[in-house]
Amino acid sequence: MKLKNLLLICSLGLLAFGACKKSDDSTPSNPDNNTTPVTPTPYVPDNSFKIVAYMPSYKDPETVDMSKYKMITHLFYAFLEIDAIADGTLKPLSQPTRFETVMQRARANNVKVGISVSGSSASFATMASTATARTKFVTNVVNFAKNNSLNGVDIDWEYPSTSGTAPSADNFVLLMKELSAELHKINKFLSAAVTPAVYSGGIREGIKPEVFQYVDFFNIMQYDGIGYDTSDPYQHASYKMSVASLDQYLNVKGLDRLKAVVGIPTYGKNVQNAAKGYRDIEAAGADVNGNVGTVAGVDYYFNGINLVKQKAQLAKDRANGIMFWEFSFDTNNANSLIKAANDQLGRSY
Repeated sequence: MKLKNLLLICSLGLLAFGACKKSDDSTPSNPDNNTTPVTPTPYVPDNSFKIVAYMPSYKDPETVDMSKYKMITHLFYAFLEIDAIADGTLKPLSQPTRFETVMQRARANNVKVGISVSGSSASFATMASTATARTKFVTNVVNFAKNNSLNGVDIDWEYPSTSGTAPSADNFVLLMKELSAELHKINKFLSAAVTPAVYSGGIREGIKPEVFQYVDFFNIMQYDGIGYDTSDPYQHASYKMSVASLDQYLNVKGLDRLKAVVGIPTYGKNVQNAAKGYRDIEAAGADVNGNVGTVAGVDYYFNGINLVKQKAQLAKDRANGIMFWEFSFDTNNANSLIKAANDQLGRSY
């Protein structure tokens, strides 16, 4: 009887020892339960003063001297275009070799780079009118930004509107909301090129205050307004127009000045509304401190050095950046308009 009890006790002890040993050697069935979840870094907008330039795909990068990249903070390659089928598909990038060259040169000078997405207003309106197309568009744009290591995206929809048979202003808000969310998730910014909003109507009201929260900054196209300033009717981009535009965005619509970028043209226009690049106007012997020059017997009204400095100061006082359309229209010499703006801002380059 005692021997049986002793054998039973020993057997139970060995079983207990084996069970403990098995438990010690085993690995957890779900090791992920022992890891701490990674919290994504919240998106923080860049509120520094911006000097933005657009570089069109149809211009040779060699027309811009390397030194000019030091005079800007942001560069947008123009354009990546939406397809006319308006289902959110994008057309293949125009001039990809030029795109790579421009991006490389900008990055070498610590310039933030982005793509400007354009297309017809009708295509934008149709695409933005359905959730499916909006999502497809957003996915394609975000993938393009990721695949090309861009800092951000600019939307150049000219223009969403509250008027017409199919008003598009509300859908513009929805589009920018979705695009902003996806870009900010991967720490990329969103900007928009927008109307100067100095003419009353559906286009002016097409940029609703509801969209302001989603966009990091607005490149306000304060040009192409022949006749707006009655005291200088042939000037398409007067100082008065820039002031009125800021009044509308900041005072009426309530845009935060940190998101307002003053648009400045590097080209002039004649009375027939035809354009001529500033470099051509300067080369023809125009007074670069004035605002009108003659090329082949035709007068072109442009923004000269003094007016550009005045607008740069306006942006410094009331907004948070300046934007130039476009990079290659400017000269590469001491009469550069972009250089003049930098000098007025006291910025080294």
